[in-house]
Amino acid sequence: MNRPTVLPTGTDRWRPVLWAGLAVGAAAGAGLLGGPESGPVSAPLAVQLGTTVTRAGMDVAGVTCVGLALLAVFLPRPAALPGGAARTREQVRTVLDRTLVAVAGGWVALVLLGIAFRAADAFGRTLNTLDSRELIDWSTKLAAGRGLLLAAGCAAAVLGAAIVRLRHPDRLQSRLPLVIALFGVITPAVTGHAGSSPDHQLAVITVAVHAAAAALWVGGLGALLALLTRHRPLLDAVLPRFSQLAGVCVVAVGLTGVANALLRLGPWAALVQTPYGWLVLAKTGALVLLAGLGGLARQRLKAGRLPVLRWAGIEVALMSVTLGLAAALTQTAS
Repeated sequence: MNRPTVLPTGTDRWRPVLWAGLAVGAAAGAGLLGGPESGPVSAPLAVQLGTTVTRAGMDVAGVTCVGLALLAVFLPRPAALPGGAARTREQVRTVLDRTLVAVAGGWVALVLLGIAFRAADAFGRTLNTLDSRELIDWSTKLAAGRGLLLAAGCAAAVLGAAIVRLRHPDRLQSRLPLVIALFGVITPAVTGHAGSSPDHQLAVITVAVHAAAAALWVGGLGALLALLTRHRPLLDAVLPRFSQLAGVCVVAVGLTGVANALLRLGPWAALVQTPYGWLVLAKTGALVLLAGLGGLARQRLKAGRLPVLRWAGIEVALMSVTLGLAAALTQTAS
């Protein structure tokens, strides 16, 4: 059977920047069209936009950390590879850890900035007029604030683990940053709208599964395309394993997404009568397209047909837009 051909180009290094830009742009656009989350006071438009953009950036950074850590787990053992590929594997592992250090550092900064924007949004202030007492009250007395503080702690822990692995790769298992990053991605979701849902326990479970499955699916594929497209032996070893995981994640994201929408929307008419419903429909359409692209890529992979990676790149771009819509959903009232 013919294996998928890797055709690297000079634009490969800019793909992650494009994907992140799509996510943030989609979040900003959807946030402006959908309207801000309702509250007791109205914050300035710049603060509302900053809240949505930092949430999208935070999600992008968290999902990227999950993908990088997942790829580190999926890398084959050096003993299972020929000599040249084994050396390449060590080079890729080093790049993974270095990238994880950089992205985790950005994740910490974005979460802390997001806390400031969310507090300013809640009190109807600009960042420069936000009182330190108000910032402390919002971040310690509200579940959403405590959730973001915990997410910042998780991001810092991923950063520390990545630094240790970069210097001493044998001291920490690669699974540890993955588990911490997943927890950091899940925490803001389950302490936000899900925590105030009438069906609290069901909402928390479905949101947690939804966020974790989406992070593994989106982050894993993005990391694979960004770092392994030039290394065919490693790609051949990792891609089938990831394809199996992605299939499970697609089902989990779809089922939990429907459950979350039903819990929050209420009457079916809200799908077409509320900004939240419009975003749900947009996100649903994107997920249907993603499932179709993923199925096509898997069929091509099994048949050895070309080019698998080109379809996967389109899939990640659409994933990025979906991630931005999801970030806007968290800031939009139902």
